[in-house]
Amino acid sequence: MGGAGARHIAGALRTNTTLTTLNLGYNGIGAEGARHIADVLRINTTLTTLFLMSNEIDDGGAQHFADALRINTTLTALHLQYNSIGGEVAQHIVDAMRRNALRLMLC
Repeated sequence: MGGAGARHIAGALRTNTTLTTLNLGYNGIGAEGARHIADVLRINTTLTTLFLMSNEIDDGGAQHFADALRINTTLTALHLQYNSIGGEVAQHIVDAMRRNALRLMLC
């Protein structure tokens, strides 16, 4: 799927009113795809669970999620296992998730 595919998924999520769980694991979305998905989380109020494990997301991509989670209060589970996310950015995500009782999976 890559970053371009994630951009199309994000476009669909902009008008989503029914989908609550989305599994995009193992799709190689990288930092670009992470940015697209994170940006839509700022406006999507339906999605509660998001699986993004093993997607080549680095600190730059993960920081987009930390920023989006400062706004989004709907997402309650974010699975980011098996990506390349360092401790500092992981802490940014943890700080942001305190606002919405988010369960974060980072390994």
